Amino acid sequence: MKIYQRKSQLLSIIVGMSSIAALAMVSVPAFALNGAQYLGQAKLSLKQARQIALTAYPGKISSEELEKESGGSGLRYSFVIVHGNAKHEVGVDAKTGKVLENSVEGTNPD
Repeated sequence: MKIYQRKSQLLSIIVGMSSIAALAMVSVPAFALNGAQYLGQAKLSLKQARQIALTAYPGKISSEELEKESGGSGLRYSFVIVHGNAKHEVGVDAKTGKVLENSVEGTNPD
């Protein structure tokens, strides 16, 4: 009986650790941020900008970039978010958090 209990406990630990690892992979994209050199100028963290973007258009972030661009404060996070077969580009002002863009991603993304 003790061997069965230990195997059961070990299985529970493995399942729990697997769940945590899977959640971590879903929550944070596994790619580098383009434009990371501008992070010192941003008032919003990348994490905060991701949350704003995913609130504007729920899905999975497939790419992200911090770029200087006209409009708003001139510095914005751009996210491509996939939901089903649709891709949206969501732009978030890196200094104010305002959503600057939320549109269907075209065939020639910039």
